[in-house]
Amino acid sequence: MAKFELKLPQMGESVAEATLTAWLKEVGDTIEMDEAVFEIATDKVDSEVPSEVEGVLLEKLFNIDDIIKVGQTVAVIELEGGSESGGAMHTDQKGETTEVLPEEVSVLEEKVANVQELVGSTAQSFADTTRFYSPLVKNIAREEGITTSELDGIVGTGKEGRVTKNDILAYIKSGKPEITEVAKPVVEPVRAPEPVKQKTTVSAEPHQVTRVQSNGEDEIIPMTRMGKLIAHHMIESISTSAHVQSFIEVDVTKVVAWRNKVKDAFQKSEGEKLTFTPIFMEAVAKALKKFPMVNISVEGETVIRKKNINIGMAAALPDGNLIVPVIKNADQLNLVGMAKVVNDLANRARNNALKPDEVKDGTYTVTNVGSFGSVFGTPIINQPQVGILALGAIRKMPSVIETAEGDFIGIRSKMFLSHSYDHRVVNGALGGMFVKAVADYLEAWDVDREI
Repeated sequence: MAKFELKLPQMGESVAEATLTAWLKEVGDTIEMDEAVFEIATDKVDSEVPSEVEGVLLEKLFNIDDIIKVGQTVAVIELEGGSESGGAMHTDQKGETTEVLPEEVSVLEEKVANVQELVGSTAQSFADTTRFYSPLVKNIAREEGITTSELDGIVGTGKEGRVTKNDILAYIKSGKPEITEVAKPVVEPVRAPEPVKQKTTVSAEPHQVTRVQSNGEDEIIPMTRMGKLIAHHMIESISTSAHVQSFIEVDVTKVVAWRNKVKDAFQKSEGEKLTFTPIFMEAVAKALKKFPMVNISVEGETVIRKKNINIGMAAALPDGNLIVPVIKNADQLNLVGMAKVVNDLANRARNNALKPDEVKDGTYTVTNVGSFGSVFGTPIINQPQVGILALGAIRKMPSVIETAEGDFIGIRSKMFLSHSYDHRVVNGALGGMFVKAVADYLEAWDVDREI
């Protein structure tokens, strides 16, 4: 029987490797299509990796706690024979059932095998879609000239709507010219890797690591796997970006009054709690739209201005670690939609139920240090982004209020916004104007605004 190599899929824009945390199948076990085979973890999310085929687990190539590179083969699966009908059945978008015959599958699988061998992990990755596709499905799409928009339009019959091999084969059979011979795969040119930049040291003196002394009464606590990955990510960010901060005080009295007025009606009509977070996210999305050069990444000596505004929101986990789910196309959501997305991502983050696609492709990050009582903070940039905004605690404060009749003292609700940004590409003027735009939007909040 034929063998299939189950590889580690691409988990996100900046994720190059993952840690194998558990095997869910043993050698000799039968595996169904889309059934999870093993679990992996990155500094962003823990996830199960499903099989793209049916068969029997023949070989496990890595052990638990091993580091696996994206594209590496993790397991070998011995493929089982076809179904009793002799072909695979697929239901298309119109609800019609199509049979993919074994000879058609054989021809296409031979072509896919050639593509996998020649282009491997350097081929086009369909990075302009937020939908997850297995490496096998991508290779078939690439060989058959299927565009990203076409691929996104295929209704998947796999777990959580994933497009399976049979789905794409049925699509090709019903909508593409009949395949009469095996075409030679077109190999895309491989881009030469970027030269490795040499890190400079502050001092010529060798770095001395001071050992921490402990006695018998001290408790030794090993860092968790995620803790070690986050620590590495933070140190890497500090050594990559030239961090600088701008702080601004914001009068959010109108925002507080409006939320207090509508929150009960909002929960009754939408079934969702209305927190301050979606309001702040809306303000940040508006500012990013106004200042697109904050919505960028740096690659070598070039700047990549992101088309989409995808805002990450740092969420605390029960074990004390952090995870950053991403609100995709945040500028296209109204406040109701924003509240639903924020609540959903936050709840599933706390329950460790986020999908890999939901923690990748962020273009800017917001963290709420005020939820722990902090007035302001100096957050570390989430690479490869160039900015992050910290929301401070909202406090009632005496404040000077200017009116046409003169100044007087009143009680106002205020907070600090702390903007950390990469001074390599965002100067003080742009960084300051951006956070000022967020503040202006919040201070001009319409207290008569409809939900």
